[in-house]
Amino acid sequence: MPNLIEEYSYNPGSHTAQPRELLQISDGDTPVIQQPIRMVSCDTPEKAGYAGKPETSQPKLDQCRSRLESDFYPEIPGPLREYLLAKLTPDAAKNHIDAGNRATDVFNATLEERLTRSDGKKRKTGIIPSGEIIDRYGRLLAYITPWYSNTESDPLPPVGAPERHTFNLNMIENGWAAFFPIYPSLPKRKDDWLLAVNAAESAWINKRGAWEEFGEQILVGYEYRLCIKLGTEDTAQKGMEKAFQRHCVDIRTSQIKGLCGFWEVPPCYRLWVWDDDLDKAKVDLKLID
Repeated sequence: MPNLIEEYSYNPGSHTAQPRELLQISDGDTPVIQQPIRMVSCDTPEKAGYAGKPETSQPKLDQCRSRLESDFYPEIPGPLREYLLAKLTPDAAKNHIDAGNRATDVFNATLEERLTRSDGKKRKTGIIPSGEIIDRYGRLLAYITPWYSNTESDPLPPVGAPERHTFNLNMIENGWAAFFPIYPSLPKRKDDWLLAVNAAESAWINKRGAWEEFGEQILVGYEYRLCIKLGTEDTAQKGMEKAFQRHCVDIRTSQIKGLCGFWEVPPCYRLWVWDDDLDKAKVDLKLID
């Protein structure tokens, strides 16, 4: 049976960027824009800005729970219902948002540590665009890393050295971000892919970060967003369309689990494919129905 972990081979393409607001120009061929970045392959818990503070977001999760316990969403299979219901506890929103705030603190501390040189000066940040480059929200999809000038006084660390790890990988390996690889924004080098998979597996098995502080029943970022959508959309059709847009693939077997089958796969082994991209992903990644 194919194994997408070991048999990984993918050469990502690119898409045209969306327009952004022009802030200024520095010369005749250098416009300056403000461009938000979405760190790819990782997903930290949401903060209150997504669905409100716990007193606002918990009722939305409670409504999701009520709908899952009823026949409001007949298309959702029983095992997925049970999986989500176990996570929709009375303090699910508070735990998730608290985890989001902690993830932000950890990320800030990691940035401060890794971007500060031994002489106290600050490094620049290296930006490595992914295969898709710009997502549907206009965000630059990228890996970010400390920038080394590769000079005698600031040599580039050797390949494989922790100093060269991306911040995306840092957040996965410390357990504050769930592994969230989405085709086609995947690593080009197999070594980078294996590094991320191993980091995700270690964080999950050893219950680091959010899983250590809040338990393995905490809703990861994309599960939280899914449940908020299921609890707030006016109709079952809209709820299903908004909540289930990506197919899950088990990277251990290359098997497609579908829109509602991610519950079968531990978080560290989930790969995601947009519904519109599924046919191409089957060819590129040799996926199995």
